[in-house]
Amino acid sequence: MISETVLKEALNNTLESTDLKGVGERESGKVRESYRQGSKRLLITTDRVSAFDRIIGTIPYKGQALNRMAEFWFEKTRDIVPNHVVAVPDPNVMVVHECRQLPLEFIVRGYITGVTKTSAWYNYERGVRDFCGNRLPEGLRKHQKFERPILTPTTKHEVHDRSISRDEAITEGLIDAATFDTAADMCFRLFDAGSRYAAERGLILVDTKYELGVLDGKLVFSDEIHTPDSSRYWFADSYEERLRQGLDPLKLDKEYVREWLAEHGFLGDGEPPTLPDDVRIEAARRYIEAFELLTGQEITASNEPIVSRIENNLRAAGFVNG
Repeated sequence: MISETVLKEALNNTLESTDLKGVGERESGKVRESYRQGSKRLLITTDRVSAFDRIIGTIPYKGQALNRMAEFWFEKTRDIVPNHVVAVPDPNVMVVHECRQLPLEFIVRGYITGVTKTSAWYNYERGVRDFCGNRLPEGLRKHQKFERPILTPTTKHEVHDRSISRDEAITEGLIDAATFDTAADMCFRLFDAGSRYAAERGLILVDTKYELGVLDGKLVFSDEIHTPDSSRYWFADSYEERLRQGLDPLKLDKEYVREWLAEHGFLGDGEPPTLPDDVRIEAARRYIEAFELLTGQEITASNEPIVSRIENNLRAAGFVNG
């Protein structure tokens, strides 16, 4: 585990953005930047952190932890469901097949929790009992396990994500029934595999967001899977006791940042507060701990400028033209 002293030093060496030459035209998302190269795309995972659909700041080593954990999960589950990965030439870079992305994000939830406006608990607490086509029973407690996982899709490419049911997505022409049902089945199978492996590592995979695309006429998983940005993780050994006491589970994910923002009055509207260094360091510690606990690997600390390292590794791997 990287020491707090090293994390403090890394606060001034984070990957906020890139402007790489000879690798294609840059496209920028909330956390990832990408460069198209014919039938392939370079995905650069930055250290930016987003919450409530807004970019909040940067977290040391976050991009490396996310990219390498996504690599770990894609490799571990490729015999269960197909994915888009071609190569990983740098700790922050993944080369993938170019896919036609589905216009929905597929969120599988095993527990009722969350603070965002699209979360199950946020809606349940406000009286919603039909959540994305799922009938929720009365009397549920926050952080309680569902009888079985539920699927709660959200829209993409809108100013704010919007919860939507299967029937609504089909009626709006976002997706056809056969594609939705195939994607849903794949998501439940992947969530089951991830949950079982997380349990072996002493963690609960609470919920997760999946993105899928079409490659050669078939659905494949893309973007990332089972990372602390796309998933919630709780420590399993203390979950039952803390639930009995009415306490929040011990968490190992981005929820720490979301909750800090919510406590400071930010839920997505207006100007977000600046993350103080101690929050950035604690968030980094959690990202690194999640990566190392789940993968059994280590994050390697380095003072080398991240962009220079990426450029050198891409050139060595033959992904730079000229």
